[in-house]
Amino acid sequence: MTVAEYATKFESLSAFSPYYNTPEAEYDKCVKFESGLHPEVKHLIGFSEIRDFPTLVNKNRICDEDGRAKINHYKAVNDNKRKGQDRGKPY
Repeated sequence: MTVAEYATKFESLSAFSPYYNTPEAEYDKCVKFESGLHPEVKHLIGFSEIRDFPTLVNKNRICDEDGRAKINHYKAVNDNKRKGQDRGKPY
């Protein structure tokens, strides 16, 4: 699940909790959101201590997209390396 999907689900479910819909609960809402993130994303953003919910979601979304792009890049590079290794082997 991407951060964008998680944020959408989190927002839809938090609508049922009157506590998280108050301005005073912004800090707690951010802490709760961070606790459900993947450890890789949480590690990169957690030290920032962002307590504005829309900003927190946006920063995590960007971090998640960058991480996924990096993973896809390295997978493509490794796949290209493997294709060249099988050529020309006599056995």
